[in-house]
Amino acid sequence: MFPLGDTNLDPAAALNQAHWDERVPLHLAGEFYDVAGFRRRPDVLRAFEVAEVGEVSGRRLVHLQCHLGLDSLSWATRGAAVVGLDFSAPAVEAARALAAELGVDARFVVADVYDAVEALGGETFDVVYTGIGALPWLADLHRWARVVERLLTPGGYLYLAESHPFAHTLDEATGTMVARDYFDEGPHVWTDTGSYADRLAVTAQNTTVQYDHRLGSVVSAIAAAGLRIEFLHEHDKALFAKFDTLVRGPDGFRPPEGRHRLPLMYSLRATKPGHPAA
Repeated sequence: MFPLGDTNLDPAAALNQAHWDERVPLHLAGEFYDVAGFRRRPDVLRAFEVAEVGEVSGRRLVHLQCHLGLDSLSWATRGAAVVGLDFSAPAVEAARALAAELGVDARFVVADVYDAVEALGGETFDVVYTGIGALPWLADLHRWARVVERLLTPGGYLYLAESHPFAHTLDEATGTMVARDYFDEGPHVWTDTGSYADRLAVTAQNTTVQYDHRLGSVVSAIAAAGLRIEFLHEHDKALFAKFDTLVRGPDGFRPPEGRHRLPLMYSLRATKPGHPAA
């Protein structure tokens, strides 16, 4: 069904990797990630994430699917001992270069997320962090959740922030009509030029395979891996203008005044049972 790229990956993952590899230079240069601004102030974390994750100073944190490492480096500037992991070698090279340039102590590793335990040599962490836009690239949530569980030290926790799956069902123009089947989780094959960071960019690696994981699927996979759900919070804002009608505010994008609020993001924290070793 899909052309085979990297022989160490399944065909769909190889397509996705080629897509992300090609877009690294676009994301480094564009306004969406604002790497120049990050150099001046290396902290892009959202206020709700900082509050929900809690104090990280002195804690070991691994950021799965870290892309350019901006969130990873943000946690490092807050005192965490950070490792970022991503399957895109160009993205990891960019993250390493930025860490060196800023003098931020963080380590970055090239590996598929499903191979994270082996790639990190069995190292365990107090926090496994994964940010907006990571889960749609995962074919097997249960396998992913088992990896997370193995990466956590007893008493450690997963923190996940993600786009809300209900928002994915709505029409992109207004966000007021259901245009897609909520229960159709995929795989969905998309062919789109450019990037969410630059819609007009000329690109060649344009076919991707993605998934719309339902909220119940995410929670069930995490629970099945033996992690205890502490909270699931839904947020009425997005990090970008997902719909043409959304209005920028001080902490994100929301529907205009007078419109019904929508669940646009969610966040979840889940703990591995047990107590950290003394």
